[in-house]
Amino acid sequence: MPVRNRFAELHAEVTAWRRDLHQHPELQYDLPRTSGIVADKLRAFGCDEVVTGIGKTGVVGLIHGKRTVSGKVIGLRADMDALPIFEATGAEHASQSPGKMHACGHDGHTAMLLGAAQYLAETRNFDGTVAVVFQPAEEGGAGAEAMVQDGLIDKFGISEIYGLHNSPLLPLGQFAIRPGAFYAAVDSFHINVRGKGGHAARPNNTVDTTLAASAIVMALQSVVSRNTDPQQPLVVSVTSFRTESEAFNVIPEHVVLRGTVRSFDMDVRAATLDRIEALAKLTAESYGAAAALGFDEEPYPVMANHETETAHCISAARAVAGTCITDAPRTTGGEDFAYMLRACPGAYIQLGVGAGPGLHHPEYDFNDEVIPTGCSYWVSLVEERMPA
Repeated sequence: MPVRNRFAELHAEVTAWRRDLHQHPELQYDLPRTSGIVADKLRAFGCDEVVTGIGKTGVVGLIHGKRTVSGKVIGLRADMDALPIFEATGAEHASQSPGKMHACGHDGHTAMLLGAAQYLAETRNFDGTVAVVFQPAEEGGAGAEAMVQDGLIDKFGISEIYGLHNSPLLPLGQFAIRPGAFYAAVDSFHINVRGKGGHAARPNNTVDTTLAASAIVMALQSVVSRNTDPQQPLVVSVTSFRTESEAFNVIPEHVVLRGTVRSFDMDVRAATLDRIEALAKLTAESYGAAAALGFDEEPYPVMANHETETAHCISAARAVAGTCITDAPRTTGGEDFAYMLRACPGAYIQLGVGAGPGLHHPEYDFNDEVIPTGCSYWVSLVEERMPA
């Protein structure tokens, strides 16, 4: 198979790109090196047009096929940003920036789409135009929304758009997808608890915020188990508990709880947020304290695949791997590709990288063995959707 043979030849080169990106992680929209490398490589490949600064630091490369009679433009998207995590892989290509690492495989996503772009620019065996879309700030910054608002879909005339994410939960090279809702809506909240600080030796003279906040954490566990239809997927997690003092003998005046809600139904989401606010306020009051609910970031909506485009992904995945799971379980992970799917028909697929540390883990590292499969998938999707 010519595609597979070419990516076998390119495997070492694309792996080197991926490991270089891994060594130099950048966060959210602050991607000068990453965006610069992507743009330079796209120009070197001979892309017909390379546009930077879409969604602040996003990059789009346009590749015209041998023919453009169809007028079709298909978008292929990869995310570029890393996470604020201290790496613990011990790899030779480990992060050189303490407190930053590619713990979600976006380095692999970027490298695979670059490999596909190089092949497509070489062969141009399709009728239409491919827009390779390199997105900033997937990790909490809504970079996909920023690119859409900056005219991504309309400016380039994109009629379909596709995304891919690696998965340590799937065997190496296994594809998985489902039509409809696939990734959950994401809300990130904070609860400010205020009381009366004082000496820990005299708690009777205080309003203990640590006690009130601890009670709120426990009370919130009832939202899923007692306030929600058990047939509706929902996650409520409190992930941070911070006080204004680290002294062992001080009861703090102020505690901040942070957490996340993951949901698939907008009515369930609204009811959950209302319930969190009510429980926080009432629980705090029962301890003589006060609590207020707020939100840290704009929530990501549910990411829902379009049915027709999902079928196209399945066909391309089967052409590359022979099989594809077509009823993948919904995931409570969030994905801002949802914004692109709201603006344009498309679909998002998972690609297995084999068992190992999970995503967002300090020991996670993208499995380079899957690179030829990911690159081949992108090319297969283009050539099937836009036959020359």
